[in-house]
Amino acid sequence: MLTLRDLILFNIAAVIGIRWLAAAAHAGPGTLTLWALAAVFFFVPSALAVSALSHAFPGHGGVYLWTRESFGPWHGFLCGYCYWISNLFYFPSLAVAGVAMTLQFAGQSENRLLVGGLSLLVILAVTSANILGLGAAKWIGNLGGTATYAAMILLIATAAAVWIQQGPRSTLNLAPELDWGKVNFWPQIAFAFGGLELAAFLRNEVRGGERTVRQAAWTGGAAIAVFYMAGTLALLVILPAAGISEVTGLTQAGAEAGRMLGSPLPGLLLTVFVALGISGQLSAWMGGTARLPLAMGMDRYLPPRFAELHPRWRTPVLALILQGGACCLFLILMQLGETLRSGYQLLVDMTVITYFIPFLYMFGAAWKSGLRWSGASGLLVTLAALGFSFVPPAGTPSVLLFETKLTGGTLLLIALAWIWYKRR
Repeated sequence: MLTLRDLILFNIAAVIGIRWLAAAAHAGPGTLTLWALAAVFFFVPSALAVSALSHAFPGHGGVYLWTRESFGPWHGFLCGYCYWISNLFYFPSLAVAGVAMTLQFAGQSENRLLVGGLSLLVILAVTSANILGLGAAKWIGNLGGTATYAAMILLIATAAAVWIQQGPRSTLNLAPELDWGKVNFWPQIAFAFGGLELAAFLRNEVRGGERTVRQAAWTGGAAIAVFYMAGTLALLVILPAAGISEVTGLTQAGAEAGRMLGSPLPGLLLTVFVALGISGQLSAWMGGTARLPLAMGMDRYLPPRFAELHPRWRTPVLALILQGGACCLFLILMQLGETLRSGYQLLVDMTVITYFIPFLYMFGAAWKSGLRWSGASGLLVTLAALGFSFVPPAGTPSVLLFETKLTGGTLLLIALAWIWYKRR
């Protein structure tokens, strides 16, 4: 059983995406303002919605259960399907970011074959750990949550030393930059605050049930908001915004800070902490979302075998194996005909689009449950994020290919959901 401490660290590992710091810093100092706005108008409504809906609809399934009870079976199925599919895109992009940042220290971060091959191995290793049960996997999440904050402390301390010695490398203008080449990143600001709903999938495996889920959400929430703002500011102190890589910016900043301070230690330590932090985040999401097919299998939308747990490890083995295999397939497909960066961006955009469809349902369910302000605020931010996700980022090799993959992929996934639902 997970304790309050375990769940707080689980939330930190699941919600905090340390890789978003580099993309935020690359977009400019104005993202500091966007972090604050997203915390108020998206994260706080999410916490209120998760807390209220977990209490109103106890049981397995999380956002799938809330949607099914609020809007009916088809909407529940589409919500759960999109949530699960979003993570099949999310896991590969997370693995790619972690591996690329780790290889930055060795100067191999742009080697597409090496990054892709190691990313496949990471996905398979984390899948195997989760098959062995939460007793084993939770330590990866706990270590990841701890390493994530260790990385932030190191980054802030290093940035403070650089500021004292040389001053900030970026002009700290807090007004968001209205550049169409960068607005594709804005949805990722809101996406970076997603993840509190993940703990609701595990409420039956948490000591104290929904009460512990609520406490962990609020306790970790403030720390998460501070993390994003402080981490982005630290990167902007060490490097000019335009020179920060969206994928490997963290380890890039560690190496640069080490050069400026005359020691390779900051770059080496930051590389280790980032690798552990992303492994913890990947493990937390891999284990949590595997419980969604379990709930859908109980409702017979998926074959009954999805509702079966391993007799010894008590884990949904079939769902975990299918997740791992699908993630490997998507990782390979999205890299075809793309550079490493544009393939990575496609994975991120498909994640954001399919992930925010369930959030439309979650905030709609919150509205129906009486949370008017939270529901309205969350819905507006979610709709804006979906719209901006279809804007191609600057430097896209082929806008037509990018839009075809993104739009066609989204429509195809929804059509497949409808066909499967009608068949079942």
